Amino acid sequence: MHPIFVDRRLLGFYLLGYLPVGALLIIGLGQHEAWGTAVVFFLPLTVVYAFIGLSAYYLCLAFPISGDFRPWRSIPAQMSAAATVGGLSVGIAWLWGALLQSLNIGLRTDLYLSQVWLMFVVGALLFWLAIAVHYILIASIASHRAERRALESGLLAREAELKALRAQLDPHFLFNSLNSISSLTTGDPASARRMCLLLADFLRDTLRLGATERISVREEVSVAQRYLAIEQVRLGSRLAASCTVSEEAQIARVPALILQPLIENAVMHGIAHLLDGGTISIRADSDGACLRIVVSNPVDSDRPRSKGAGLGLALVRQRLQSQLGTDGQLHAREEQGSFIAEVLIPYETSVPSGAS
Repeated sequence: MHPIFVDRRLLGFYLLGYLPVGALLIIGLGQHEAWGTAVVFFLPLTVVYAFIGLSAYYLCLAFPISGDFRPWRSIPAQMSAAATVGGLSVGIAWLWGALLQSLNIGLRTDLYLSQVWLMFVVGALLFWLAIAVHYILIASIASHRAERRALESGLLAREAELKALRAQLDPHFLFNSLNSISSLTTGDPASARRMCLLLADFLRDTLRLGATERISVREEVSVAQRYLAIEQVRLGSRLAASCTVSEEAQIARVPALILQPLIENAVMHGIAHLLDGGTISIRADSDGACLRIVVSNPVDSDRPRSKGAGLGLALVRQRLQSQLGTDGQLHAREEQGSFIAEVLIPYETSVPSGAS
């Protein structure tokens, strides 16, 4: 089907585009003593020419303008089609003029019926105009489709990447938690049992919230506190937690479970290496444009150092880049005996369009 017929508005704009053509025909070919005849004669013919011109679409499809376009291949076909349309225009103009004369309403259509070659040239030129318009239309449609395919490909790639990251993230939670339980089973079975119950609640929350793309900071911090409660069973008084979240920050939306790897990193590579333990601090605030979440913990300067940034930090960076591009940032640094992970993302209080 012709693309113009798919959208009625596009068809309307196309027909309106021919009104100036009709006006030019009336002004250019009209006679001073017979302007009314020119209007009645040319305006309906212009509408007919517009619909005849739609056939140029299929000619343009047969001879598309591309990288290997050769004009001499299409010009003979286009000239033949223009000549055919020119002859058709003469026949239609003659029939329309004869009909108007038969009505005996005082119209002087003989002024134009005698100019056969003029009608032929007008019809052929209008068809060439239609060819130019349709080449532009086809190029516009192709460009729109290419942009749409690129957008869909980007969205599919991002979705696949997020699924892959989530597939990495979930086993990472479970492995660290089960490793903690394993260390308690022989020395403190009661604590291990309690930790299993806490872990069941924690996993239930992570499965529920992890299935969505964005959750509130309030929910995110709640999950982090559940995880810390599990680790407090294992570490006892060595682990303390401090949480300060402003009212504006609580309702902000963040990528689901984005804090979890940072909290695990603070426990496994910070508190676990300190004989006296320490406090993990979670702070979240906003200036209205940017949401800032900071996770800090004391570290042992003599602890064993691992190469690279670590799996948890790498996962957070990849997820921020996948969902937010350059708008999502993670800065990690160590200063004055503390390790600080700072997340900066745009402040939003509603789920972005397209998020699940």
